[in-house]
Amino acid sequence: MNYVEHVGKYFLMLKQVFKKPQKWKVFREMLFREIEDLGLKSLGIVMFISFFVGGVVAIQTALSVESPFIPKYLIGFATKRSVILEFAPTFMSVILAGKVGSYITSSIGTMRVTEQIDALEVMGINSLNYLVLPKIIAVLFFYPLLILLAMFLGIYGGYVAGSITDMFFTEDYVYGIQLDFNPFFVQYAMIKTVIFAFVIATIPSYHGYYVKGGSLEVGRASTQAVVWTSIVIILLNYFLTQMLLG
Repeated sequence: MNYVEHVGKYFLMLKQVFKKPQKWKVFREMLFREIEDLGLKSLGIVMFISFFVGGVVAIQTALSVESPFIPKYLIGFATKRSVILEFAPTFMSVILAGKVGSYITSSIGTMRVTEQIDALEVMGINSLNYLVLPKIIAVLFFYPLLILLAMFLGIYGGYVAGSITDMFFTEDYVYGIQLDFNPFFVQYAMIKTVIFAFVIATIPSYHGYYVKGGSLEVGRASTQAVVWTSIVIILLNYFLTQMLLG
């Protein structure tokens, strides 16, 4: 199929997704399950990567400002800007696209090739609404919390790196963090996070729902889902940066 047909099927899928759930009790159970699978189980990797990347950003910045004429508080300032504006919302979203996107595609794709989705349709259940909507709500609710945590741990990782390596004084680092703080940058990051979260939930769901064949095709669909989700996130990041900060 060409790309235009894929885009059309994607939006037709969304039309079926955003319908009123038939059984609210079942929907709530699915929602809490998705929050655990897509959100809580991603806490570990988000915390680990955020902390150490924040430390690396601070160290790299410190190595770049060795001149005595450049104030050391710029290390904290640059780390804060890098983590809040790009690393936390964009880089972590790409990582989550790989981890969560492949899981979504493989789980839905397996249901498709084993005819479980066909069984849901035979029972009169809107399978897209049943399978995809809880995932969308789960990531829209939980991922902003993950990104806020990534911001905090990234900046704190830079603080710890300074105290361990003695490459800069922690007092200068804290002053740089506090210098010229703009709350809109956090709002900007949250706007990007919500949009990226929607992409992470829907594009892998599309690839999984419309997969044809067997387990080999499910694996290929998972790879395609991760690739296309990452591409869309990078493109949206460019346009959102132009619109919101330009």
